[in-house]
Amino acid sequence: MKIYTKTGDKGTTALFGGTRVPKHHIRIESYGSVDELNAYIGMLRDQEIEEEFKTILFDIQHQLFTLGAELATDPKKAKLKNGKERLAIEKVQQKEVERLEQEIDRMNETLPQMTHFILPGGHQAVSYCHIARCVCRRAERLTTALYDLEPFDEYILQYLNRLSDYLFVLARMLSKSLQVEEVKWIPKKIS
Repeated sequence: MKIYTKTGDKGTTALFGGTRVPKHHIRIESYGSVDELNAYIGMLRDQEIEEEFKTILFDIQHQLFTLGAELATDPKKAKLKNGKERLAIEKVQQKEVERLEQEIDRMNETLPQMTHFILPGGHQAVSYCHIARCVCRRAERLTTALYDLEPFDEYILQYLNRLSDYLFVLARMLSKSLQVEEVKWIPKKIS
C-alpha cells in the first residue's frame, strides 16, 4: 500500500464511498479528533498502569477505530443499491456504551466521594488520561455538530459521551492506584 497518493494535495480528501470533501469538513474534523483521542489512549496504555486498565483501553482503541470508520463513511453511499450496508465492520452498539457504564460504576464504588472539581495532574499517567478526556470532549462536540447536519447512528454520540466520563473516573482511579493525591480546585476568593 502506497502511503502518499497525492490526491489530497489540493486540500481535499476522500470519504469511504469515494466522495471528496475539503480537509476542514466537519466530518473530517470529527473523525480526526477521534483518531487523536485514540493516539492519546495508546500513550496512556503505554504507561505503567494495571493490566486490567490496559486491556480495557485496548478494547476502547478498537471501538474508536470502528467509530472513526463510521464517521469517515459518506452516509449517502453507505448502503448499496440492494439496501445492504457497504461498511463491512461491526458498528458501535448499546453493549459498548453499557460496558463503559459498568466500568465507571465498578471504579466509582472504590473511590472517595467527589466534593470538588479536581485539577489534572499528579502523575504522568493521570495527566495523559485527562488529556484523552479533553480530546474526547472535543471529538464529542465536533461529532454532535456533524450529527446536526448529517444524522447518523446515535450510539456514536452516546459512546463518546460515556467514554469521556469513563476517562475522568479512570484518571481518579489511576490517582488512587498510583497513590497520587488528587488536588481539589478551590476557587480563590476575590478580596
